[in-house]
Amino acid sequence: EVQLQASGGGLVQAGGSLRLSCTGSGFDFEDYVIGWFRQAPGKERELVSCISLGGGSIGISNADFVKGRASISSDNAKKTVYLQMGSLKPEDTAVYYCAAGLDLSDSGMKMTYDYWGQGTQVTVSS
Repeated sequence: EVQLQASGGGLVQAGGSLRLSCTGSGFDFEDYVIGWFRQAPGKERELVSCISLGGGSIGISNADFVKGRASISSDNAKKTVYLQMGSLKPEDTAVYYCAAGLDLSDSGMKMTYDYWGQGTQVTVSS
């Protein structure tokens, strides 16, 4: 059974930082892309960052709204992907989800993510 476990959310002041973790099990980690998405109340879900775990063509990709503020990385031995976010803004407040999809595409934005973890709430206070 494929499982993705997201953790690390919480309440942080504007300008602060958080590290989110996504641990996977039940699939061949390096065959996949892991994406971090977020969804704020009343807004559509959006891709924040993604990483190809086996060195595929997607590599690492960050959305424009987090460039310079977010860093995605993986520890394949631990089957864990990290999203380090800094200079947090109130508009970063959302439920953050991690998802996994087979690494067959050259676009983290356009590919299909087959497996989703539960969300972790990030709240940034002003």
